[in-house]
Amino acid sequence: MDISLPNIADKAAFIRDNTRLRPVPLIPDISIFVADEAVPLWHKTEEEIGRDGLPPPFWAFAWAGGQALGRYVLDHPDVVGGKHVLDLASGSGLVGIAAMKAGAASVAVADIDPFARVAADLNAQHNGITLTIVARDLLASPGDEQWDVILAGDIFYERDTAQRAFDFLTRQALRGTSVLIGDPGRSYLPKDKLVAVATYGVPVTRDLEDADIKHTSVWSLAVR
Repeated sequence: MDISLPNIADKAAFIRDNTRLRPVPLIPDISIFVADEAVPLWHKTEEEIGRDGLPPPFWAFAWAGGQALGRYVLDHPDVVGGKHVLDLASGSGLVGIAAMKAGAASVAVADIDPFARVAADLNAQHNGITLTIVARDLLASPGDEQWDVILAGDIFYERDTAQRAFDFLTRQALRGTSVLIGDPGRSYLPKDKLVAVATYGVPVTRDLEDADIKHTSVWSLAVR
């Protein structure tokens, strides 16, 4: 289900006014619009819209899993080179931007938060990249769409979302799609069903995480 935010007509202007363009710590050749702190931006969004209970502004930060996943595809461009890629629950679009820079034929970024979709487009433009923006909830739609590669960063943070994401990724993997996940070991990551292919020490902010450096792995989903 999409999130309707009618009271902020110009979301791009809101993002520019409340974030700063900064290099991504683990991928400094990519810059994205990020917030200094999560809670003030969250409250600002709710005030502007006049509605409480909005989802956190996940799009306004370079999360550990996304940084690791983006670094991995840039270090291993053969993973996405010449392929059609999906960045699932894309947030800022960081991973999709990295995939395009690594030589992907095309990248679709999917997120149900309209702010995330606008942020991904802004970030892509700044980095000289074109992304295809997907608004619908792919986890809720079985669909016949298929990609060569699916990249998913920091999606296993909540039980229901984690299960829906894993079911979707498994269905895609059974069709032959290569699935890579970036995650620092969050509570609902199904490690027993994944294989770690790389690990990075990712600089993060204490406003988001419990450490200044988050040891974060890139995982492959292998189905039998």
